Amino acid sequence: MQKFFSNRKLVIVIVCLIIAFGMMTASVSLRNRRNTPFIVQQFGNDIVGFADRIVATPMNGIHGGFVSIQNLLNTYQENQQLKSKVDQLAQTQARDQVLTQENTQLKRQLNIGNTLTGYQKVNAAVITRTPSSWASQIIINKGSSAGVQKNMPVVAGPGLIGTVVEVNKTNSKVVLISNTAENSNRFAIQILTSSSVVNGIVSSYDSSSNSIVMGNITSKANIKVGDKVTTSGLGGVIPKGIYVGQVSQVTSDDYGLTKKVNIKPAADLNDIEAVTVAVKG
Repeated sequence: MQKFFSNRKLVIVIVCLIIAFGMMTASVSLRNRRNTPFIVQQFGNDIVGFADRIVATPMNGIHGGFVSIQNLLNTYQENQQLKSKVDQLAQTQARDQVLTQENTQLKRQLNIGNTLTGYQKVNAAVITRTPSSWASQIIINKGSSAGVQKNMPVVAGPGLIGTVVEVNKTNSKVVLISNTAENSNRFAIQILTSSSVVNGIVSSYDSSSNSIVMGNITSKANIKVGDKVTTSGLGGVIPKGIYVGQVSQVTSDDYGLTKKVNIKPAADLNDIEAVTVAVKG
């Protein structure tokens, strides 16, 4: 009896498997032949699709937010890098401009050796030029320890810019030829005309035309605009032959007895960084 029931259970299991397999086969066959799935399957598919949208929508939003934040961070980092490069470029350009100006100044100083005949050159740098005395004086970083003495001429670039008026151990004060004081820079100069040499003394500085004035000239020589002007060496203080500038204007008094000559300085008095002092050997 027990064996019968055991065989019966086995038969039931086999029958159930056959029925299930048959239903699956029939379901697949029907599904392939139908345009739409069964109502129960449609309902299940709709539930699954709805749940998928509920889960996917916020996940997509979160993912998009993370992507946007990452892009923003990348943009910020790139912007910082570009700003850093722009700052470095500006610094490089400024440094290049300063070095170019300094190089030009030093090159000018190398070209004046032949004008300081009988004198040694002491190169110096300008360390002070205050706005209150911009047009009248500068302080250089060489003094008595370097052989600098009072009244020695000072040259910048192609021409004379002034004379030493005060000497300390390590620095000196230079009064510029643009100083408008009546007792400043009354040094002897000469105009090299096409036919002769006209000697005279600097009498003043005309700030309106930025020119040295050589007055009370009684010579009949034909002085023209463009004639070269150098120191004459008269008086023994400043050596002869240091280039001063060129004649820019020649005028006469009302009676035609004397002339006044305006001389444009060869040196740029507004751009003085390196100078040379003519030290007597």
